[in-house]
Amino acid sequence: MWDLVVIGGGSAGVRCARFSADRGAKVLLVEQARLGGTCVNAGCIPKKLLWYGARYGEELRDLAGYGWSLPGEPVFDWRALRVAKDREVERLNGVYARLLERAGVTHRVGRAVITGPNRVRVGDETIETKLIVVATGGQPLRPIAPWGALAWTSDDIFELDALPRRIVVLGARYVGCEFASILRGFGVETSLVSREELPLPGFDTDLREELANAMQARGIALHMSADVDEVYREADGSFRVLCTSGREIATDAILCAWGRVPQTAGFGLAEVGVALGPTGGIIVDDAFRSSVPSILAIGDVLDRIALTPVALAEAGVVADLLFGGSDRSMDYTTIPTAVFTSPPVATVGLTEAEARERRPVRIFKTRFRPLLHALTDRDERTSMKVVVDATTDAVLGIHLVGEDAPEIVQGFAVAIRCGATKAQLDRTIGIHPTAAEELLTLRGET
Repeated sequence: MWDLVVIGGGSAGVRCARFSADRGAKVLLVEQARLGGTCVNAGCIPKKLLWYGARYGEELRDLAGYGWSLPGEPVFDWRALRVAKDREVERLNGVYARLLERAGVTHRVGRAVITGPNRVRVGDETIETKLIVVATGGQPLRPIAPWGALAWTSDDIFELDALPRRIVVLGARYVGCEFASILRGFGVETSLVSREELPLPGFDTDLREELANAMQARGIALHMSADVDEVYREADGSFRVLCTSGREIATDAILCAWGRVPQTAGFGLAEVGVALGPTGGIIVDDAFRSSVPSILAIGDVLDRIALTPVALAEAGVVADLLFGGSDRSMDYTTIPTAVFTSPPVATVGLTEAEARERRPVRIFKTRFRPLLHALTDRDERTSMKVVVDATTDAVLGIHLVGEDAPEIVQGFAVAIRCGATKAQLDRTIGIHPTAAEELLTLRGET
């Protein structure tokens, strides 16, 4: 009899298994694919490696402004980058395996199917356990239209043998905006089609407008407030994408970037009475217990906030609740996030619209050309916005578009978490010359 069986070896599952074992539990983790889940294999890590690679193309063009010249025209080798990316992902797979081994977690490769409140089948073996944690993550949402089978998802991009000359990206959320930026950085002629009026729905409106302008300046064709009406395959293998706006786009590939949905089918969840939401996400209470009390769930399979650090935090809470004698709960407020577009976006706290719905606010904004591009021919701007409670002076939100935005916002997220006020930001001495110091010198209220 096991104390805990964890189904899924991604960020949430591995963290929960390790922390539970550290607290004395006898733990089995079952994963049917590579350890690390979406983040390591088809998400955060390989995505950012590609983002770095795409940025080098822009930076090479910036060299002349700083006195550097290259002996010839730079040549990009997608295959070389993919091999290097695969090598790093494989290394991380090994790191995850060693972490489990050191914690004393038994790792089994296979597909786990829940056959009862305290029973899991792996292959031909039936395993008895006191508790089950489901951490099976998410999977890309694919179009159900007749042309859906012709489209790639983000998972497919990581495995391409060669890049297309032209691509249409469907969707303007995290995945769509990031891959549109990455592919354009590699020289792919990129069009982005979205039902939204601006990229990144849910983010601050000023930030969204700034990003839209920056994407267009980089040559990404934005087709907003539009959807795909039909897709036709040409004799040469290319496609014609007909949009509801009346626009027709010729392309060599289509990337569906509508996001990811919980991966819950085929694990026996509904059969044993686990309640699922409209998108298939497992419904849990504040202690992460499902409608079957012995079965818990964490991470992207919940369909809450699909971010790796959130999944890791949930895993730590569950391990403490189950085996650490703790009664702590998960706090989903003030979660910082970044979108690795070009330029990158980062945000923490309330948007201006969200804040105005709750209380009187004061808004401070700035937009400037960063020093980095003082000597380049890029007309790029950094945009910053601070949302402040007009009554208490508390900083409610910070929103950035520009170089190093994710690194900057991570630090300021701590300040907001600790209840920083605008007056405290004003009294803080900045590091000069940096973009981050501009957040400490905002005086002109808008």
